[in-house]
Formats: sequence, C-alpha cells, structure tokens
Amino acid sequence: MDPRLLAFVGAATLLILVPGPSTMFAIGRGLSVGRLRALAAVVGNALGVMLQVVGVALGLGELIERSATVFTLVKLAGAAYLVYLGVTAIRRRHAAAGKLAPDGPAPQAGVLRCVLDGVLVGSLNPKTVIFFVAFLPLFVDPTRSVAPQLVLLGAIFCTIAVALDSIWALTAGTARAWLARSPRRLAALEASGGVAMIGLGVGVAASGRAT
Repeated sequence: MDPRLLAFVGAATLLILVPGPSTMFAIGRGLSVGRLRALAAVVGNALGVMLQVVGVALGLGELIERSATVFTLVKLAGAAYLVYLGVTAIRRRHAAAGKLAPDGPAPQAGVLRCVLDGVLVGSLNPKTVIFFVAFLPLFVDPTRSVAPQLVLLGAIFCTIAVALDSIWALTAGTARAWLARSPRRLAALEASGGVAMIGLGVGVAASGRAT
C-alpha cells in the first residue's frame, strides 16, 4: 500500500477518535431514537460529509474558507437543524416508552428519515469543509489528478468515521433500551439526548472559523 495512504489512514483514525460533532451527534441519536435509527443517522451523516468532500474537490471548500458570509450562513443552517432535532426529541420524550413497547405504535422517525437527518447534519457543518481543505491535500500526490484523490481520501475518512461513530451510537442506543423498563427514566433519557443535540447545535453556532 502507498505509504502516503497508510499515513492518511492513521491520521484520520486518530482524528476521528477525538470526540467531536459527529461523535456527539451519534450519541444524541442513540439516546433519542435507539440503535437501528442511530446507525442510520450515522450512515447519513457520513454521506453528508462525503457530499462536502465532493464539494471540496470541485472548489467549494476554498469558497467557504475565504467567504465569512458563506461560512456563517452554512454554519447557522446546520446549527439550527441540530437544535430542531433536539427540541423534537424533548417534545416527544413521553412517547418513548410506547415506541419501544412490542405492541406500541410505530416510531415516528423512520430509518430513511434518520438517514436524511444525518445527511443534512453532515453536509451543513462548514468546519468539516475547512478541515478537509486543510487536511486532505497533505496526502495528495501532486503529480496525479488531484480531484479523484481527494474523493478517495474523503471516502476512506467517512468509512472510518462510520465504523467508529457506530460504536458510540450502539452504546448509547443500548443504554436507552436498557432503561426502557421505566417510562420515567426513558423519558429523561430521551430528553437528555435532545439536550445533547441542542448543546451541539449551540456550540456549532457559537464556534469561530478555526477548526
């Protein structure tokens, strides 16, 4: 294997292991909607990030990095959606026990909806774009076509992220299922997942341009 690619895999793994927005998103979804739908959200988040990689390859990353207005608009849009997901989880917290009961109503948030939620969150994080603009070119061979290399590196990064974030999602979702025996505790857990999502959204909105 190309030493440059091996170095990228190692660096990407270390970076993803550091808890960040994607990790908090996976935990928040696991607490709010359970394991299966949390995994769907993690996959969606990776797909959204992959859209950013394609954008970086096409030059969008440079535009966002240079334009404070574009950066702010994208950041606030993503933050607002995270807050929306958190508020929704809090509002529906008392229905959590019914969702998990074998004879209860079907969950309001389907798997496809969770994937789409993840896509929106992943694609509306401008700090990830700037990170890719700064990070991916370090492992590109300048003697070859750059855009395909950026897409390949981004795909590898997203694959690693799905594997590691899924662990967080499964752990949080398992804790949620374990507490499902108590409607009161489950409602509190549902609310805590919502609070985590809101906190993440506020943090994204308040963050600066630095990665």
